[in-house]
Amino acid sequence: MRLDWIGAGRTWPRARSKFQLPLFFQLRATSTATTPRLDIRTIERKRHTQWAKNEANQAPRQGSKGKAFVLPMFPYPSGTLHMGHLRVYTISDVIARFKHMQGYSVIHPMGWDAFGLPAENAAIERGVNPEKWTMENIAKMKEQLVAMGGRWNWDRELMTCDPKFYKHTQHIFLDLYERGLAYQAESMVNYDPIDQTVLANEQVDGNGHSWRSGAKVEQRKLKQWFLRITHYKEELLNDLDILETDQNWPERVVSQQKNWLGRSAGAKIGFDISGPRMKSYPVDVFTTRPDTLFGVQFLALSSSHPLVQEAAKTDSALRTFLDSIPALPHDSKAGYRLPDLHGDNPIYSLDGAPKGKNEKLPIFVAPYVLGEYGGAAVMGVPGHDSRDSAFFKENYSGEEARTVILPTQEAAEAGAVQDPHTSAGILNTNCGPFAGLPSSEATPLILNALQAAGFYAEETSTWRLRDWLISRQRYWGTPIPIIHCPNCGPVPVPRISLPVTLPPLPANPAKGNPLASASSWLHVPCPHCSTPAKRETDTMDTFVDSSWYHLRFSDPHNDHAPFSAHAAFSTLPVDLYVGGVEHAILHLLYARFMTKFLSSLLPPTSPPTPLSQQKGEPFTRLLAQGMVHGPTYRCGCTGRYLRPGELSWPSPGATIPTVAATGEAAILSWEKMSKSKHNGVDPSSVIAAHGASATRAHMLFAAPVGEVLDWDAGKIVGVQRWLAKVWRLTHLSAASSNAHSTDPPLPPLETFSDADARVWLAVQQALGSVTHAFDRSYALNTVVSTLMELTNTILEAEKGLHEGVRVQATRHLVQMMAPVTPALSEECWAVLNGGDEGESVLDAWWPELDGSLRVLGSRGGKCAVQIDGTVKFVVELPRVPDGMEEEALREWLVGRIGETEGGGKWLRERREWGRWKRVVVVKKGKVVNFVY
Repeated sequence: MRLDWIGAGRTWPRARSKFQLPLFFQLRATSTATTPRLDIRTIERKRHTQWAKNEANQAPRQGSKGKAFVLPMFPYPSGTLHMGHLRVYTISDVIARFKHMQGYSVIHPMGWDAFGLPAENAAIERGVNPEKWTMENIAKMKEQLVAMGGRWNWDRELMTCDPKFYKHTQHIFLDLYERGLAYQAESMVNYDPIDQTVLANEQVDGNGHSWRSGAKVEQRKLKQWFLRITHYKEELLNDLDILETDQNWPERVVSQQKNWLGRSAGAKIGFDISGPRMKSYPVDVFTTRPDTLFGVQFLALSSSHPLVQEAAKTDSALRTFLDSIPALPHDSKAGYRLPDLHGDNPIYSLDGAPKGKNEKLPIFVAPYVLGEYGGAAVMGVPGHDSRDSAFFKENYSGEEARTVILPTQEAAEAGAVQDPHTSAGILNTNCGPFAGLPSSEATPLILNALQAAGFYAEETSTWRLRDWLISRQRYWGTPIPIIHCPNCGPVPVPRISLPVTLPPLPANPAKGNPLASASSWLHVPCPHCSTPAKRETDTMDTFVDSSWYHLRFSDPHNDHAPFSAHAAFSTLPVDLYVGGVEHAILHLLYARFMTKFLSSLLPPTSPPTPLSQQKGEPFTRLLAQGMVHGPTYRCGCTGRYLRPGELSWPSPGATIPTVAATGEAAILSWEKMSKSKHNGVDPSSVIAAHGASATRAHMLFAAPVGEVLDWDAGKIVGVQRWLAKVWRLTHLSAASSNAHSTDPPLPPLETFSDADARVWLAVQQALGSVTHAFDRSYALNTVVSTLMELTNTILEAEKGLHEGVRVQATRHLVQMMAPVTPALSEECWAVLNGGDEGESVLDAWWPELDGSLRVLGSRGGKCAVQIDGTVKFVVELPRVPDGMEEEALREWLVGRIGETEGGGKWLRERREWGRWKRVVVVKKGKVVNFVY
C-alpha cells in the first residue's frame, strides 16, 4: 500500500501542513488486488447520509443496563465551532457510543448557550437582530457537528434564547424569590465601561480587566439582583466529599471549588478607631491568626468600608486615591493613610501585657483588602504576613516589623528574628503572659482573656464566597420577571403571564441597555394594584441559563414545568459531564447550587433516587479536558504575532519558518488559539482535508484528555497510515473467510498455533485495556495507541493465522474502533459481513473477554537469537514472568537461552560465554541480540 498526498495534480511538501492545509488534500490508499482505494471522505458522506435516514425512522434503543447520561458542555453559538469544541464533542461522542454498545440507554443531547453579550454586540455591529445572528450560527455549528460524525439526541435539543426555555428560567427565578433566595440590593459592583454592564467578581481577571471585553473594570454603586448562593455554602463545601469518591472529579477541580468557597476558620476581634473629630468607631476584624495580635502594627480598611466612604466626603486626596484604585495592578502595594485617625489594640489592655506597646495604630485604605471579606478590615501584622509586610514597608517607615512568634522554643528564648515568619510557632517575650506557649495553645487563651476583659472576641469562620450577582444591563438575556410599583415595591410577574419576552431591538440601539428605552414594553400596570409601573430592565447573567440546562434535558418538551419529578428521578444525575477545565469554578459552582435548590423542591421518594443519594449533586463524574493550543509564530525583533502570509518555509522538511520580510527565523510557541494570534484552525477545513475518522482519532491520540493538546495537523499522517492498515486488513480478512460464512468461529484453544495464540492474546489484552480506558480511566490516547499495536500484531502474523482467528481478531478490532472512527468502522464492518444487510457495528454489543487470557498467557513464544545483528537460531521459550523490569528481563532471557541447544552451540562452543559487550532485548524478548 502507498500513501500519497494529492491535490490539483501536484505533490505538495509535507511541511506545508505545519501551518495550513489546502482543503482539497486527501489521503489515497492505492488499490491492490484485494484492497480497493480508501477514500475516507466518500465513505463518511455515504454513512452520514445513511445514519440521518435511519435515525429519522428508528426509535432510540432501550438498553438493558439502564441509562447513561453523557453530557458535553453546550456551546455558545459565536459563529462556528473551534478546535476546543471539536475536542470536547469528540470525547463525549466516543464515550456515548461506547456506552450504547455496552447496552445502556444513552442520553447524549445537544443545546445552545444562546444568550449573551457577544451576540448582542456582534448583532449591533452588523445591524441585525441578535436572534437572527444567533440562529444563523446555530445552523452552521449543527452542520459541523454532523460532519464530525457525532451521534446526538436532537429530539432533546434546546436553546436558552427560546421563550419555551427561558419561560422556565423565569419560573425558577420566582421560586428563588419566593423563598428569599433572590433579592435586590445596592452594592459596589464591577462595571464594564465598554460593554456597559455589571460583572460578577468571577468575571474580572487578576489584573482587573473584564473577561469578555478586556476593559479596565470600574467600581460603581448600583442596585442589583443577587441569588443567595451563600445559603448553600456548607453543602457546597461538604458535598465535595461525594465528588472526590473514587476520583470521580479531578482533584484539581475539587481543590479549585474549595478555594473559591474559601472557608477560613479563625476569630473576629473588636478594635476601636477614633480621632479628634470622631467618637470611638468599632471595627470588627476577622483573622485566622489570633496568636499574632501582639504583632499588629496597623489596620487596613477596604475602599468600600463605611468609614472610608464617610471620610471621602470631606477628603479630596482620599477621593483621588479611591478613583485611582481600578487602574492599579492586582498586586499593588499602594495605600492611603487616613489622617488624624488611629486604632487601639485590645490585647495591650490585658493584665501582664508589655508596657509601652499600646501605640496608636495607623489606619490605611488598602486596595488588597476586600470589601466583602471579613468585615472589610484587616489587622496588619508585617512580622508574620508577607502581604502585610510588603504593604508596611511601602507605606510606613516609622518602625521595623515586630516579631512575636518564632518557629522553636530555642529561637523564641534567644529572640532570633525571621522576617516575616508566617507559620505557627512559639510566642516570644513580646507576648506578655502568653510567652512560651505554642500558637495552638495560646489562641483560645487569648480569646478567653479578651472576652473576660469585656472586649469583643469570638471564634468564627468566614467565607470567600459571596452571593451571586446576576444583573446585567443588556438586552440579549432572560428578562427578570419583576415589576416595580411605586406603591407595592417589587412585584413578581404572575406565573400565568410568563414568559416575559424580549421586545424587538431597534435598528440602531443607543448605548447601554435598550430595554430601558423600550417604552411600550417597559410601562405596565402593577399586577397587585394596577398603578402604572415599570418592568425590571436588567436581564439575567447567562450563567443562570447554564446552571440548570442539564436538568431541562431530562424533560425538554414539558410546557408546564422546567421538568417533572418523574423525569428528574429517572434521568438524573448526569453520569458523565465533559467540558473545559477553564469552567472548573464558575459554571460548575452555579450548576451545583441550582441543582441542589431545585432538588429540594422535588417530593421525597422511597427508596431514595440516585439524585437524592448524591445530595443533589448534578454531575456524578467530571471529565475536564485541556485546551487546544496552536502553533504561534512571532517576529523576534518586535514580538508581533505573524499571519500565515508573513511566513516563508525555506525547505520541504523545515519545521520552523522564516519571516518573509526579513529572512530571520520566526519564534515558535504553542498558545491558546485566537484570532489575534493568527493561530486558529477551522475544524471544518481539517475534516474536509483528512476526514472525520482521522481527525477524531488524532484528536484523541495526540495528548491525554486532561492535558493541553498542541494541534499539529502535520502529524495526523500517522493516524492516516493506521487507518489505511485497518482498511487493508479488513479486506484481507474478508477475502480469506470461509465462502459459506463471513463470521467463521475460533478454533479450539488447544489447537491454536503460536501465531494464533499471539494474536488472540493481543486481542484480549487490547479489549481489557480499551474497555477500562473508555469506562473508567478515560485515557483515550492509549485507546488509539493500543488499537494501532493490535493492528500491527494481526498484520505481522497474517500468513500463519487460522482463518477464524484472523477474522474474529479483525472483527474485534473494528468493534473497538467504532466509537472513535464510526464511519470507517461501519464501512469495514460491512466489508466483513459481505454487505449492509446485517446489524450496524455501532449497534453491535461491545465484545467481552472470553476467559482465554490465562490459558494463552501461560504459553511461551519464539525468540529469534542474533549475534552481532545476524539471526543464528530460533528457540521456544517459556512465558516471561509478569512485572519483570528491563535488567531482570535481560538476565532471565540470557539464562533461558543459554540452557537451549542453540545457546550451547552458538554462545558456549563457538563463543566464550559472558564475553559479549552487551545484550539487546527487542519486543520483550521476541528478539535478543548478543553484541560481541
